[in-house]
Amino acid sequence: MTSEEFAALLDEFTRSAESGDGARFARHFTEDAVYYDYIYGPHRGRADIAHMLANLFHRDATDYRWEMFDPVFVGNQGYAWSLSSFTSTIPQFHGKRVVIDGMSRFVIRDGLIAEYRESVNGGVAMIQLGVEPERMAKVFSRWAGWLTDRPETRAYLARPKGSRAGSER
Repeated sequence: MTSEEFAALLDEFTRSAESGDGARFARHFTEDAVYYDYIYGPHRGRADIAHMLANLFHRDATDYRWEMFDPVFVGNQGYAWSLSSFTSTIPQFHGKRVVIDGMSRFVIRDGLIAEYRESVNGGVAMIQLGVEPERMAKVFSRWAGWLTDRPETRAYLARPKGSRAGSER
């Protein structure tokens, strides 16, 4: 995939997400893809990814916008910075507008997304929503667990300081 093709994929990917059409969104992924969402957790396979978008995210938000900037693509991986915004439909936060920025990492296989990960400061979104500190603490604890339980995080923590993954020192 060229950098231009990756940029075009991101444009269609975000337009599909904005549309709320789960099937359209899921077509950008391989059959065995994993989408790691910072709110809803990991979703595996096209059906689960389509469900997450249409029945979770678009259930909880309206007026959704998502735009990717400064895409970089090397080998089979791409990265982009993004801005997204939405209005909450969750009863306790109904009508609250949120804007967040994030970084996205894509692993591409055969022109489709095989893995998607995002890094977003969800605390910024929670402050805009007015989430209570106790609830934030529970969510942050869950996110910390997701991070520390990842195989790549465990491998990183197991290596001695100064060593690097894949290096033979």
